[in-house]
Amino acid sequence: MTRLATVLCLLVVRQAVAADLPKVASPADAQFDKLAARFVDESPALSPVGATALGDHRYDAKLDDVSDAARAHERGAYQRFLDELAKIDRKQLSREQQVDFQLLSQHLRGQIWRLDRLQDWAWNPIEYTQMTGGAVYGLMAREFAPVEKRLASVTARLEQFPRLFSQIRATLDPKRVPLIHVETAIKQNRGVLNVIENTVRPHMDRLDEAGRQRLVDAIATTEKSVNEHQRWLEKELLPAAKGDAQLGRVLFDEKLAFTLGSALTRQEIRDRAEFEMRRVRTEMYTIARQFQLKLDPKAELPVTPSDEQQQKVIEFALEKANADAPARSGVVDAARKSLDIATDFVRQHELVTIPADPLEIIVMPEFQRGVSVAYCDSPGPLEVGLKTFYAVAPLPADWSDAQCSSFMREYNIRSIHNLTVHEAMPGHFLQIAFANRSPNRLRAILASGTFVEGWACYTEQMMSEAGFLDRDPLMQLVSMKWYLRATANALLDQSIHVDGIRREEAMRMMMHDTFQEEREAAGKWIRAQVTSTQLSTYFVGVQEHLDFRTAARSAWGKEFTMKRYHDGAISFGSPPVRFARALLLNEPIPE
Repeated sequence: MTRLATVLCLLVVRQAVAADLPKVASPADAQFDKLAARFVDESPALSPVGATALGDHRYDAKLDDVSDAARAHERGAYQRFLDELAKIDRKQLSREQQVDFQLLSQHLRGQIWRLDRLQDWAWNPIEYTQMTGGAVYGLMAREFAPVEKRLASVTARLEQFPRLFSQIRATLDPKRVPLIHVETAIKQNRGVLNVIENTVRPHMDRLDEAGRQRLVDAIATTEKSVNEHQRWLEKELLPAAKGDAQLGRVLFDEKLAFTLGSALTRQEIRDRAEFEMRRVRTEMYTIARQFQLKLDPKAELPVTPSDEQQQKVIEFALEKANADAPARSGVVDAARKSLDIATDFVRQHELVTIPADPLEIIVMPEFQRGVSVAYCDSPGPLEVGLKTFYAVAPLPADWSDAQCSSFMREYNIRSIHNLTVHEAMPGHFLQIAFANRSPNRLRAILASGTFVEGWACYTEQMMSEAGFLDRDPLMQLVSMKWYLRATANALLDQSIHVDGIRREEAMRMMMHDTFQEEREAAGKWIRAQVTSTQLSTYFVGVQEHLDFRTAARSAWGKEFTMKRYHDGAISFGSPPVRFARALLLNEPIPE
């Protein structure tokens, strides 16, 4: 399908959804339109590196300012937008703009809360290692402009690195920095040099002599600054780090509300997660029992097992899947093959419209490693049609054979299939490609992580339900195991930051209750400490997407098809799921 055909298909979906809705223009609509346009135009300047990621390239030659004065300026900007938003009567807005009003209000209040209450700028060095790496990577990863122009922006940014590192060291308060955050930042900090080596140096001969010499000097300055900062992280910040990685109940609950955009409370999330864990394990036993009986019809496997029997039978079946693993160096190649298989399946079963955007599977840049095994790096919402990267982390060079074996068992061939469904087809890549095509630029910028991650987790289950890999029972079990991982994510998130769960308890929940391998569980333990509330978006999001589909099936009856539903669900950008549901099914806009 051509890019034009994809856009036309999206417009048809949107027109069909809105066909029976009254078209009402009001002074409030015009007032909000102007404010939203100003926000889209002005807010990227608050973070030049963030602006590049969005696809706004007016600030590519600038580097973020993390000083006290810059934070005061940022807070003032958010407050001014909030004050102007308060002058608009939300009830006088159209349905679409009522949604956008709430998204903008929530975002602005969340940013002020982050600056004033969370204050992660004072205690999270990982924010800065990802900023420095992204400052170069964001300019070189995609061909949004001639390479000579992008290299000139890289040079300008690198020349500002000494100032940025100095500000970072002045901003971080060792007494508030958790040890695990420093340890992770130490592993990531030099990643920017790797980005320079792999994405900048190969193109330097495209510059004239003066431009090339200026870039060479800027790289030398950056290498010196990065190494100086590395010594500071290791010799000064690490021994002085006294912060607590546990966020605490009050801050966690406040942040959870901003992150999720959902009415679910922390306790409600826990109740649903614990219920789902029991339900899914029961279903996994049924499939695993049937699988084992085919291998050994005489095996004594009760329909209603004890806890020990249930665990043993599920582990037996999953072990068969674990044994089918790629070579240590074969994860990226396996992902490439998996992408072709998943794309063909989606197309043949007419599950959702496939965009024509380019997608490339790459080795994860070093500055991004240490938090997740893979991610989808889509172009910014202000850039339509550029390349998306499905990034996969290589195995660390210092891992032992036993650690590598553990990792490869977790990311066996069927798990790589599931990973590809989540990150690429029809998960993040597909959904974000459609979201970025939304004519509503405000909504594209203010994407809900709960919608995005929930959709990706939902597609894992949906593909399994549709018979992916010929209804292979081991693939079904792996898909369910990944759903258990999402369930455990939500429990681990609040258990660490509110309840203070011990590592041993957390590892048992992951390895025993949800069948994760040691390397996956160990990595998630670190990730859950250095992040907060994001791990809850997977479970909450998939629950809301499943409820959304049930409501659409009920509302449409015989007119329901998977393609109609999926195209409609992702046609509104990435707002919180409750808003997409209200818009698609013509329900009242929730507050």
